[in-house]
Amino acid sequence: MSASSSSPTPAEAPATFDQSTDRGQHVAERLRTNVIAWLTTVRAGSQPDSVPVWYLWQEDGTLLIYSRPNTPKVRNLHVHPQVSLTLDDTHGGSDVVRIEGTAVVHADDAGQQVVPAYAAKYGDGISYIGYEDAAAFGAVYSTAIVITPTRYRI
Repeated sequence: MSASSSSPTPAEAPATFDQSTDRGQHVAERLRTNVIAWLTTVRAGSQPDSVPVWYLWQEDGTLLIYSRPNTPKVRNLHVHPQVSLTLDDTHGGSDVVRIEGTAVVHADDAGQQVVPAYAAKYGDGISYIGYEDAAAFGAVYSTAIVITPTRYRI
């Protein structure tokens, strides 16, 4: 992914869910507003590895995550691109939202221009963890991970 303000088009159309139902509307709202999700990748030795991440549910149905390069999750994705993403707050287990998908890693050693919607969602968090702005954050978190959902478990 080049340092642009949009993500590449996914190779396949992302899986969807019925947003006309009460549950579908609720899930869509959680995907837009939840702050943390747990990304599960698979290590080279087949051991699952789950880490908390910030994410953006994009208009095209993909999910965008920024990472530092050379983290275990990035290394894992180069070997096994299949992932699971689970929203953090399940309200005692009664509101689980889990997404299965395929991830593509887009490295840019010059740094990422953070997608404006991501910067808007996480601006306070970006400041809280010590970055002056989204550009400073993108210079360090210079690897974009784009997940194309293959199945929603809602």
